[in-house]
Amino acid sequence: MTKMTLGAHPFLLGFEQFERLMERTAKSDNNGYPPFNIEQSGESAYRITLAVAGFAEDDLAITVEDQQLVIRGRQAEDEAGRVFLHRGIAARQFQRTFVLADGVEVVGAAMENGLLHVDLARSAPEKIVQTIKISRS
Repeated sequence: MTKMTLGAHPFLLGFEQFERLMERTAKSDNNGYPPFNIEQSGESAYRITLAVAGFAEDDLAITVEDQQLVIRGRQAEDEAGRVFLHRGIAARQFQRTFVLADGVEVVGAAMENGLLHVDLARSAPEKIVQTIKISRS
């Protein structure tokens, strides 16, 4: 039995990118750290909020790579002379990725009370009507 892929279906011409997108999403690491919320803040606006307690702004990096929003966190090791009797606050590095749809752009980011807010906006695509001229062979 041959497995039919999404991009191989005859009615889905040019949709190979969706198959790659689904594979990339399935491979993304969802270990639960740091926890996050995704909310719709307007008709075409979204906000991703990550709980990054203990991280400073300089410890975080936000990039967009190949239609993926990548948020990385790495804390400096400053534990010299500190003795923990209990360590319940996670202080490990992380990388959290979010796949962005076409037309979705990052418009800003802000830290507030241990929460990192990343604001996104979807631009409305232009509606283009194209007439195709039929030529004689």
